[in-house]
Amino acid sequence: MNRPRPLSRLLLVLAVSAGSVLGLTGPATAAASYCGITWGSTPERDAGTSAGVAVTGVRAGQHACFDRLVVDLRGRPLGGYDVRYVPVVHRDGSGTPVPVLGGAALQVVVHAPAYDAAGRPTVRVADERSVVPVTGYRTLRQVAWAGSFEGYTTLAVGTRATLPFRVSVLPGAAGDRLVIDVAHRW
Repeated sequence: MNRPRPLSRLLLVLAVSAGSVLGLTGPATAAASYCGITWGSTPERDAGTSAGVAVTGVRAGQHACFDRLVVDLRGRPLGGYDVRYVPVVHRDGSGTPVPVLGGAALQVVVHAPAYDAAGRPTVRVADERSVVPVTGYRTLRQVAWAGSFEGYTTLAVGTRATLPFRVSVLPGAAGDRLVIDVAHRW
């Protein structure tokens, strides 16, 4: 049986439909966040310094809602980091631009060297343009080495676009891990 709809309900349906057509959204029509992600794209940093901590590796992984970059460290605690989108990442020491593939460049600075107290490398980078392979990833386009100088190590990460990211430090038995997750979309 068809019942007549109250006029107020019909007007509400028309208003919501018109708002959708016009691109207007409000509390009733706001879209849910992608995968529940509430991160942003503003810089994330911890200004601390590290003593006795060294970068030992870099790896990447794919997840349903984001791509992940992990910087492995020997020792703990990691004293600091600075992760942000920049127009161009520059090589440590020389300032030479480090070009990366993609629509945006994410600069990852770890407040720990990639060498030990005697100056020996603690991580081997076979190809500075491709520290870890990310071919086929949804968000990451390239991970390039930008150097390790005066106790800081920098990576240039090419992403598909300026997308939300989060940074966390995870403790481990051998050392901390700096984890950067970059969402597939907003």
